[in-house]
Amino acid sequence: MTHDPKEKPEGDTDDAEAGEGALITRRRFARAVLGTATAGYSVAIAYPVTRYLLSGAEIADEGTQVSEVSIGKADDLNPRSGKNFAFGSRPALIVRDAGGNFAAFLATCTHLGCTVALDPKAFIIRCPCHGGTYDPMTGKNIGGPPPKPLEPLHAVIETDKLVVRKRKA
Repeated sequence: MTHDPKEKPEGDTDDAEAGEGALITRRRFARAVLGTATAGYSVAIAYPVTRYLLSGAEIADEGTQVSEVSIGKADDLNPRSGKNFAFGSRPALIVRDAGGNFAAFLATCTHLGCTVALDPKAFIIRCPCHGGTYDPMTGKNIGGPPPKPLEPLHAVIETDKLVVRKRKA
C-alpha cells in the first residue's frame, strides 16, 4: 500500500473542497458557537456601558407633552429660595434670587438623571447622587460630574400667577 503525499487522509477536507452540501465539521461548529457566544457577551456588556455613558437627561426624556404649568402666586416663593414641582411627568425647579428674578429648569441632573434641588443656604443647585452643582440662575454646571447645564424653562408672571413654560427651540 503506497501513500500518495498529495492525498489527504479520509475525513480531512478543506472548507473550499467541502462544497455546500458537506456536513459541518466539529471545528466549524466550534467556531460558530464561539462566535455567537462572543457576539452575545459583547451586546450584554455594551448595552449597560452605553446606557451609563449617555446623559441621564437624555435617558429620562420620555417626550413630555406638557408645555405650560401654573405654580401659584409669584409672592409665595420667597427671595433666595426654590421649589421643586412636576412639569408633566418630569421634575422641575423654580428659583427666585434676592432681586426677585425667577429662573426655572427641568430638575434632572445631566449626569445620571437624579432630581436636583436648591440648597438655599449656599444658594446653589445640588445633585444628591454625585455632588454635581449648578448655578441657580443660569443652570450652568459649575462642579462635579455633570457634563451639561440643566435644561432651561421659561418663567413668567401673568396676572400675579407664576407660569412656567417650555422654551421654544
